[in-house]
Amino acid sequence: MKKVYTVIISLLILSIIAAVVGMHVSALSKYGSTGSEVTKIQQTLQSLGYYNGAIDGVYGSQTRSAVTSFQRDVGLTPDGIAGSKTLLYLGLSNSSGNYGYSQSEIDLLARIISAESRGEPYEGQVAVGAVILNRVEHPSFPNTIAGVVYQSGAFSCVDDGQINEPVSESSKRAAMDALNGWDPSNGCIYYYNPVTATSQWIRSRPIMLTIGKHVFCM
Repeated sequence: MKKVYTVIISLLILSIIAAVVGMHVSALSKYGSTGSEVTKIQQTLQSLGYYNGAIDGVYGSQTRSAVTSFQRDVGLTPDGIAGSKTLLYLGLSNSSGNYGYSQSEIDLLARIISAESRGEPYEGQVAVGAVILNRVEHPSFPNTIAGVVYQSGAFSCVDDGQINEPVSESSKRAAMDALNGWDPSNGCIYYYNPVTATSQWIRSRPIMLTIGKHVFCM
């Protein structure tokens, strides 16, 4: 009887180990992997212009090459493995929380990103979202997304109604990436297009970096 209990306990331990290993694999896709997560990776990379192969859920050489290119562009180690951080940057994090914001606030963040950075590279769209969130945390700005977005004179797209235009899918992903902690702006609280900006004050701000047509500053 003791031997039977020992076998049963051993099987239970093996089952737990297998479950843990299975969860780990689901958060790390690499060459040879298959499944729904790989399909989502392919779809996302295709929408971002990195992948033009079949959406077949098979992590082959084309998928690995696309992942590597994406990683290189966003500053990750270009190893071709879609680990947890790469999934985070792709907006495919398994986190189910609401990041402390309501769904309406998340939708508003996507809307302002779309209106302010439509046509910008994806990294630039995430950077715009990050600036909004940086302002929420900054003592000089309102402490809510709505407060930052609708602060008087803050964004021209609010004044001219462009914020009410349809929201792009990339902007929705960019909002989630910004909420997940990706900040390509490196903590900036301002940005502007030097070609169209008319404010001399904003032009006096120290420029930290340029992404697409926008410069980001403190």
